[in-house]
Amino acid sequence: MIAASSTAGLTDLVVFWVFAPIAVGAAVAMVFARKAVHSALFLIVNFFCLAVFFLVLGSPFLFAVQIVVYAGAIMVLFLFVIMLLGVASDESLSERMKAQRPLAVLLGLALAAEVFFAVRLGVGVSTHATGNFAAVNRGGNVRALAQLLFNQYFFPFEATSVLLIVAAVATLVLAERRAPRVSAPDRLAEEAATRRDEVPS
Repeated sequence: MIAASSTAGLTDLVVFWVFAPIAVGAAVAMVFARKAVHSALFLIVNFFCLAVFFLVLGSPFLFAVQIVVYAGAIMVLFLFVIMLLGVASDESLSERMKAQRPLAVLLGLALAAEVFFAVRLGVGVSTHATGNFAAVNRGGNVRALAQLLFNQYFFPFEATSVLLIVAAVATLVLAERRAPRVSAPDRLAEEAATRRDEVPS
């Protein structure tokens, strides 16, 4: 039994050290890619690596959700939208908000600190609450996640879904490309010019 557990731990370490550099490399390549299509493809690779990490951690449900929902639906949809609409190369890449870069750095540092302290507290709690964790996840982690999500966090879950729908509709409204309106006299003059050009000399 001990040998089997040690073999499983060694396999998990090998899988992690194989996919971790791929995930980091894909993330860096996504940031520095010059084309939006390439960035989307690198992000899909990163999502697949994260799915493997979920499987190593013993969460097959999150593994399937990561592939089916994120990599298989959302990012493929983004990829199709980018390929169909395209991104003009002559668009200005200058930042309109002067405080955007310092604010992004500050928020990134805050997120890194939050993850550090969350992991540190989580490790401290897990050493004392192993039995409680097994009791909570009795019946599978999918059942435990469903009970927690649709009971204790039902309102934040529904509020998040409403916000995502509003954001999607707002994006469609803001990204709509309206054709320039041409007045009736200008349109008639343009049609007359076209007919003159079509008349053989």
